[in-house]
Amino acid sequence: MKPLLEVSDVVIRFAAHNRIAAKLSGQPSSIEAVAGVSFALEAGRTYALVGESGSGKTTLARAITGLVPIHSGRIDFAGRTISGLTETALRPMRREIAMIFQDPIGSLSPRLTVRSILAEPFKVHGETMDIDGKIARLLDDVGLPAHFVQRYPHQLSGGQARRISIARALALRPKLVIADEPTAGLDVSIQGEMLNLMRDLQRKLGITFLMITHNLNVVRHVAERMAVMYLGRIVEEGRTSEIFRSPRHRYTTALLSANLKADPDAASYVIEAEGETPSLFNRPSGCEFHPRCLFKRDICRTEMPKEQFISTDHRFSCHNPA
Repeated sequence: MKPLLEVSDVVIRFAAHNRIAAKLSGQPSSIEAVAGVSFALEAGRTYALVGESGSGKTTLARAITGLVPIHSGRIDFAGRTISGLTETALRPMRREIAMIFQDPIGSLSPRLTVRSILAEPFKVHGETMDIDGKIARLLDDVGLPAHFVQRYPHQLSGGQARRISIARALALRPKLVIADEPTAGLDVSIQGEMLNLMRDLQRKLGITFLMITHNLNVVRHVAERMAVMYLGRIVEEGRTSEIFRSPRHRYTTALLSANLKADPDAASYVIEAEGETPSLFNRPSGCEFHPRCLFKRDICRTEMPKEQFISTDHRFSCHNPA
């Protein structure tokens, strides 16, 4: 089967805020927030993008929805190239791709009731028949009582606001839902409820999820495949179970090593990444992770590592793999 979503060699650039100052200081006039990313996502599955802040995950997700233009490469959805389309041509596709934003309260208008928030997608796309019935169905899908239609966002808890965000994303029954940090800021018990809700909705509606998260425990729980991003590039990608069992890139091993263990008596040896993430205005030479890597070699400082395949389900780019 052809994948539902294919991202091929996508590059996304942003101009510097002050090009004159950048030129005088010797810095580039633009940065590559996403630098040649490729992956494919099958229908009905969950794919996770993980990495530190600034790795390009959200920028890539916004490009898939058409909110950010790409410089080069191609994005195909449901067998059609959607990158580079005009807003008019892209409009029908917006029914098929929805996004759950990271800040549930901030993404909901404080001046609108829950009913108005959930009615908006239907009105925008011309579905004006039985809106109240459709809203009732959405609230039932996400496990909220019908009387919540009269509430405002400030009257919702974090978990309730997240459920409303999910309901809004599901309003038009999209094929793909992009979830940006869907459990951020929630208590552990509420996180579990959200993840179980998303899995139940996936089984019920056949939704495909592209998940963006820092939480590796979430990834292990819900995603069949995952990609690890660093400075706008995918450094390791494959089946989630295989990467957790046998990570190869040194950045991946650092992320997994720093992940909190459920057993406090388990081995606590942590492989740390040194220093801070470099600026995109000053990318390191060679392997871009080498300034922070405890296992770097001379070649790491001078040559960008080539992509290697362990199997069709696991690829990475590292000169000195684990």
